[in-house]
Amino acid sequence: MILVLCSLFAVAALAPVFFAGMGRNAFYVLAAAPAAAFVWLIFQYPAAYGQGLTEHVDWIPELQLDLTFRMDPLSWVMCLLVLGVGALVLAYCARYFKDKDANLGSFGAQLLAFAGAMFGLVTADDLILMFVFWELTTILSYLLIGYARARISARRSALTALIVTTAGGLTMLIGLIMLAQLTGTSRVSGLLERAPALLAAHDGAAMAALNVAVVLVLVGAITKSALVPFHFWLPGAMAAPTPVSAYLHAAAMVKAGIYLVARLAPGLSGADSWLPVILTLGLATMLVGGYRALRQKDIKLILAFGTVSQLGFLTMVVGLGTPEAALAGLGLLLAHGLFKAALFLVVGIIDHQTGTRDVGKLSGVFRSSRALGVVAVVAAASMAGIPPLAGFVAKESVFTAFVEWAGEAGHAPWGPVVLAGMVLGSILTFAYSARFIWGAFAMKPGVPPTPFKPIRFSFLAAPALLAVLSVVYGVWPAPVDSWIQPYAALFAAGAPGDAGGHGGTSAGHLELWHGVTPALGLTAVTFLVGSLLVWGRDAVSRFQSSLPKIPEADKAYQNVIGALDDVAVWVTGRTQRGSLFFYLVVILAVAVAVPVGVLLWNGKPIPSKLYWIDPGSPLQWLIGLGIVVGAFGAVKANKRFMAVLFVSVTGYGMALIFALQSAPDLALTQMLVETVALVAFVLAMRRLPPELRDRTGGRYRVIRVVLGLAFGAAMVVFALFAADARVATPISLDFPKLAYEQGGGLNVVNVTLVDLRAWDTFGEISVLALAATGVASLIFVRSIGHSLGRSAGVETGSVGRVAKQPTGSLAAAALATARRFGASPSTVGGVRRNPWLVAGRTLAPERRSILFEVVTRLIFHTMVVFSVYLLFAGHNLPGGGFAGGLMAGMALTIRYLAGGRFELAEALRMSPGLVLGLGLALAAVSGLAPFLLGGNVFQAAILHFTLPVFGDVKFVTSTFFDIGVYLVVIGLVLDVLRGFGAQIDVELEEESEVAAR
Repeated sequence: MILVLCSLFAVAALAPVFFAGMGRNAFYVLAAAPAAAFVWLIFQYPAAYGQGLTEHVDWIPELQLDLTFRMDPLSWVMCLLVLGVGALVLAYCARYFKDKDANLGSFGAQLLAFAGAMFGLVTADDLILMFVFWELTTILSYLLIGYARARISARRSALTALIVTTAGGLTMLIGLIMLAQLTGTSRVSGLLERAPALLAAHDGAAMAALNVAVVLVLVGAITKSALVPFHFWLPGAMAAPTPVSAYLHAAAMVKAGIYLVARLAPGLSGADSWLPVILTLGLATMLVGGYRALRQKDIKLILAFGTVSQLGFLTMVVGLGTPEAALAGLGLLLAHGLFKAALFLVVGIIDHQTGTRDVGKLSGVFRSSRALGVVAVVAAASMAGIPPLAGFVAKESVFTAFVEWAGEAGHAPWGPVVLAGMVLGSILTFAYSARFIWGAFAMKPGVPPTPFKPIRFSFLAAPALLAVLSVVYGVWPAPVDSWIQPYAALFAAGAPGDAGGHGGTSAGHLELWHGVTPALGLTAVTFLVGSLLVWGRDAVSRFQSSLPKIPEADKAYQNVIGALDDVAVWVTGRTQRGSLFFYLVVILAVAVAVPVGVLLWNGKPIPSKLYWIDPGSPLQWLIGLGIVVGAFGAVKANKRFMAVLFVSVTGYGMALIFALQSAPDLALTQMLVETVALVAFVLAMRRLPPELRDRTGGRYRVIRVVLGLAFGAAMVVFALFAADARVATPISLDFPKLAYEQGGGLNVVNVTLVDLRAWDTFGEISVLALAATGVASLIFVRSIGHSLGRSAGVETGSVGRVAKQPTGSLAAAALATARRFGASPSTVGGVRRNPWLVAGRTLAPERRSILFEVVTRLIFHTMVVFSVYLLFAGHNLPGGGFAGGLMAGMALTIRYLAGGRFELAEALRMSPGLVLGLGLALAAVSGLAPFLLGGNVFQAAILHFTLPVFGDVKFVTSTFFDIGVYLVVIGLVLDVLRGFGAQIDVELEEESEVAAR
């Protein structure tokens, strides 16, 4: 099963390649995949109907989540529809579409992937795994319904289907988790085995929880199978191409909800909440869908509302919980898949050959294509339940099951009411089946014959085969009966999985002739009254038009969405005011009020072991005083630059605190981060006014002071309570031992970052890369009048003169600038370069500092070498990739400050994005390599070897991950220098040029 599943998805992934070379004929290649899987399925019959076919792969053992697939009689029958109809629909697409149609490759891939997702759904034996495939079908159906992207109706219908089915799926997930907790297993098969015992225990609390879980799970089935009140999304989904309707909305996707009901019925149909939901909503759906089908003028919508009606019918039958109903339900499910898929494919041919689906414009189609008409009549007759077709055999069994159920004493008076409603729904089914044939094929008075292009057999083959199978099934139902009997036996009284006494002793059989029975009498009533409705269709139409209009579910849905939009606009208007003061007040007030409220509510005692300062380090008093002065200075400063300096004082003070607390790694990193941040602030402030204006005053100043003090005090209190709330031994106590024995290093901080918690670090550097990319994209957004290809180094020149270069390379721009201003180049390796640190040629005199240039020449290379030392020494000594990267970034920052943007381009002749990408790639490869070699992701190896000069060497492979961190940090600093430094330099030069003119 896993191999079949992977094969379907693999072929789907290759679909665009097939279409690029074969055009629409590539659909035949795609059809071969489910066809081959169908052949495989036939050979699995003995195993599926024996002990069952099970395949298992460990996924997350700690959470008891496994990739477990199981093929039993129910899933085997469902796979017949999923694979068989899927292969026919894909083959049909080869003639339905044209080579010039857009996006055929993605469409074919999505349709085949949907078949794979449905196969996974019906064979999954794990609740969470089943949910994953459930949601995958939702996403793929959204893409398939919205295939016609240029049509707003298609996009709207796809979004509606996505919202409704996703909401139902998430509700179902809660129910599935509750069921797993109540039964103690996440296996579907295990749940069905344990559920009857849970029902028989009569534990009040457990029964209440079980009933809630059942309702939540049924919400997922109801939304997926388009039952009232969520039925409106299915007719709207007819905006999809007809093959999608034939597969998703007749044979596959909407059957997912029916499958879920059928799968859980053997174990849960005895729950008190099961039958009321199933029968009430199923009957309402059957009647509403049938009634609406008689009002439609689009033959595709007739089938769509007919499908809604049939889905309600199917839900009632498979959910009744008796052996006879189980047999009839699966029999009807197969019959419905055959005749409804055939009818949708017929509609596709009519639309393709005539260009219309309007019953008022279609006339004489039967005369133009008798073969197509015969196929349609056979399929529609099966839908109406006319013998000797599959629909008749299945419907007779349904009537028999409900006659028996309604006659039981415990089901009065609702049993006869439900039975009468089913008969009424069947009458409507007969009527709209006839309306479809009349609307699509009849010669209508006063309407000229509809031009109809001749059709090839290859186009008609798929619906014709489905119609033939409907006849074979009806005449010879024994094979289908044998497929379903093992499933129906699960409901027999006393059988494993019996849900509490709904079942009889055994199921009957699917037969063409049961003799003269009450069910046959109900069928006769159905034909008689249905024929009267067909004969008086004009009167029926007038009667429907005279009835007061009831608000449609689709309109109600749109009103709800509109109301949510209005509420969102109202809330946004009152919260997103563009006021930083308001945002900070809301955020900080909530951050203070909620935790404080929790502490007061729980009555937590004040921590007993408190001390204000380390008695062994009185220097902390002086440093703390400096931090307080820096904080007050930042608040009172009137200049931006002074405010930033005071903020940096607090940062450097924290670095000293770390150093005094024997945390050199943290102190070094904090010092470097604070320095880089200070440089970034100073560079950015060149585009801001020097004074801090528009400060909040008056009563708002009091709010700021109170909230600031409250937030600071609250954070201290929360930290104290959090430290005092520990009840278990901290795992950090074992980190030194773990760092040395597993990580091979003495520096606990660095080993933790690159080994013990490498996943966290990888996530953090990914966020760094994303943040750098996002900031750069904002900074480099230019006006429309500027060239899209310009960057920080494209424009070259000195103050007052800008020369625009066609290249986007900073280095190339620097070389061009040096040539323009007479710098004497030197030749290195055949490449002509500028002398090192050519600030005299590229900076305005007032921006130069000879002293700074000399210092830069002295310390730049030393800082780079020291950064490399920090990188490689960090595993055992203070340092590491983060600190080393910051040190290298500081070296580049000094070189930029000394020589300007051109010197920065010469310092590292690579774009920041490339450096970031290389760092992320190296970190990812260092994590995947152990997995590919049979280990775990991010597992490190400790290597011992001897080198001639260095002697004995101990090397840990996590060093490669640390090098990736090193490169990411350098790339981030480069992005800061490019955005806040070089780009602003360019803008200032342009402004100077304009001012000079």
